[in-house]
Amino acid sequence: MEISINNQNSNIEVIKQEGNKFQISLNGRTLDLDITKVEKGIYSILIDGKSYEMEVVPGRNKKNYIIGYHGLSYDIEIIDSEAKYLKNKQNTNTEDDDDQNSISSPMPGKVIKIPIEVGEKVKPGQTLIIISAMKMESEYKAKRAGVVKEIFAKEGETIEGNQSLILID
Repeated sequence: MEISINNQNSNIEVIKQEGNKFQISLNGRTLDLDITKVEKGIYSILIDGKSYEMEVVPGRNKKNYIIGYHGLSYDIEIIDSEAKYLKNKQNTNTEDDDDQNSISSPMPGKVIKIPIEVGEKVKPGQTLIIISAMKMESEYKAKRAGVVKEIFAKEGETIEGNQSLILID
C-alpha cells in the first residue's frame, strides 16, 4: 500500500509481524519497528533500535491521522486499494464530459483482457479492459457511446497507475 505523509506518497509493505514487532519496507528500505502504546494516543516506537515517542490523533476519516513528534505535526493518510477505488470513483463522478473519453486504472496492475479493437463502436457500460491489481480483477467500462480511437496497452502488459489505457472518440 501507499501512505501519504504531508501529501508526499511513500510505498510501504509489512514484511513480517510478530505481536507489536514489525519488519517493513518503506520505499525499498527495510526497517525493524517495535510499537508500544504508552497511553491513549501516545506511542513509543523503536525504529532500528532508536526510540521515538509520538502522539497519534485520528484525522478527518478512518484512514487519516495527525502524528505529533517534537512539536511538529504530520498529516498521514493510508492509501490502500479501497481508498484508491473510492478516490477514482469520486473522480469519475465529477469529471467533465471531455475527460470521459480516456480510460485509466487508479493503481498499477496487469492487463488481463482487452475485448475491443481500434475502430470498434462501444456503448455505455460496455467492458473495455480488465485489469488485475491487488489480487483483484477490475473491469473498466465505457462511460459513454463512441468509437475506440486508440489502445495504449496490450494484454499481459504491466501498467502504471493513472496511465491512459484506451481513448474513445
